[in-house]
Amino acid sequence: MPFIQPAPSLPHPYHADPALKGLLRRALGLERLTEAEPSLLAMGETALRMHGLSLADRLNEPRHVPYDPWGRRVDRIELTALWREAERVAAEQGLVALAYERPGPASRLHQFALVHLFHPASDIYTCPLAMTDGAARTLLASGNRELAERAVPRLTSRDPARFWTSGQWMTESSGGSDVGLCSTEARLDEAGRWRLYGRKWFTSAAASPMALVLARPRGNPPGGKGLALFYVETRGEDGTPNGFTVNRLKDKLGTRKLPTAELDLEGMAAAPVGALADGVRAMAPMLNITRTWNAVTAASFLRRGLLLAQDYARRRVVFGAPLADKPLHQDTLAGVEAEAQAAFQLAFHAAELLGQVEAGQGGEALHRLVTPLVKLTTARQAVAGCSELLECFGGAGYVEDTGLPVLLRDAQVLSIWEGTTDVLSLESMRAMAGCGFPTFRDHVRALLEGASADLAGPAGAVRAALARAEAWWAGAEEAGARRFALTLGRTLALALLVRQARWALDREGDPEPSAAAHRFAAHGVDLIR
Repeated sequence: MPFIQPAPSLPHPYHADPALKGLLRRALGLERLTEAEPSLLAMGETALRMHGLSLADRLNEPRHVPYDPWGRRVDRIELTALWREAERVAAEQGLVALAYERPGPASRLHQFALVHLFHPASDIYTCPLAMTDGAARTLLASGNRELAERAVPRLTSRDPARFWTSGQWMTESSGGSDVGLCSTEARLDEAGRWRLYGRKWFTSAAASPMALVLARPRGNPPGGKGLALFYVETRGEDGTPNGFTVNRLKDKLGTRKLPTAELDLEGMAAAPVGALADGVRAMAPMLNITRTWNAVTAASFLRRGLLLAQDYARRRVVFGAPLADKPLHQDTLAGVEAEAQAAFQLAFHAAELLGQVEAGQGGEALHRLVTPLVKLTTARQAVAGCSELLECFGGAGYVEDTGLPVLLRDAQVLSIWEGTTDVLSLESMRAMAGCGFPTFRDHVRALLEGASADLAGPAGAVRAALARAEAWWAGAEEAGARRFALTLGRTLALALLVRQARWALDREGDPEPSAAAHRFAAHGVDLIR
């Protein structure tokens, strides 16, 4: 009989994730973690089941059905079986609802811990969930009581029959990241109702029942300030499209289970969310939340790839011993582990800051700065880390029906969606100008307080990088913005690793977080040259 290599087996993703459990023990405390843990264990079981479904459903993709059998234009988007299951799971387990039932840092940490377990098995169903969370927060922040009362109870429902997801329709071929070039126009009809006309070139989650849309009211000036934010319900009660046509679903490198459409808006009925100007500013709550989801999913991809690579290393025998016993392979996995833990700490720090702001505990300026830094840093880590992890499987990592290549293809979207690395680097500079470098410096230094001599090396690397970044900021130039932003992101990540390592050593005698901090420091955090 020919040799058959055993496939990697996914362990229970909560039991097998000491970084997640360690952070929750530190940040939530025993009482709140005891309350949250049954849901985390249940989500781990659900993720295992959905992982199997995802592998079985690998070749199935959403389908655009433009006409019904009698020739009526319906523009229906048929979703995959796993997406329909993911919607039920997301609603029942409160992947959006949790953040609104008891707002605050602990709820955001609990919510995103569930997302961290759910995401890699969901075929990117986290994309509409991110926009749903963002839409709920945007409507609540808008002061538009009528729209909030209509939509938010559905966006935050735990009843799958009542639950809505939301789209976010911003991207046009004329603009992309330069949203101010948006050409979609809003016009009043004879009955005094707003209607939208234009083309949205890249609309994710196009099958969602509602969306928030940027458009320029007729007569408004060009640029971002002339845009307004509108609320739309995408279909009538009979299921017919609300004034839009689906031209096509995008044929993408990754996220292929996510129905991303090119739409023509042909008189879509809409309602202003707030003022008829400054729509980009009105959408800021959406962007802060979706960027946090982006970071959490980046860390989640890295953890999923590591769990599979670690299991495979125990099963794969080469040169007379399992890969797991080879010092070189151990070193390779340790390097990815350090980056994964750093990305995880960054993502959950952004989540905690988000919860603090929502609970009225302050920190708005710091949150505006940290969120784009976290998003751009973790996105780059996910792409590099998933590429390294596929290599750990040799040729099998390149073969589609192993279910492995999708990790890298899907991770690539994270550095593009909600702002490329360059765009977010410039946004970080604007946020830094608003809050001042000392605010960031003091925040990072506070994370190092109480670090023991065992952590002196990583703590010293943080302080040195901060000093270099502050010196660069004094004469900042646009060309160095990416290196500056990545230096800030990686420096913050190392400080967070030091904080977790100090707690783990002091409270539990656990040396593993310290090892990750030392390894990450050795990778380098200062990218300013």
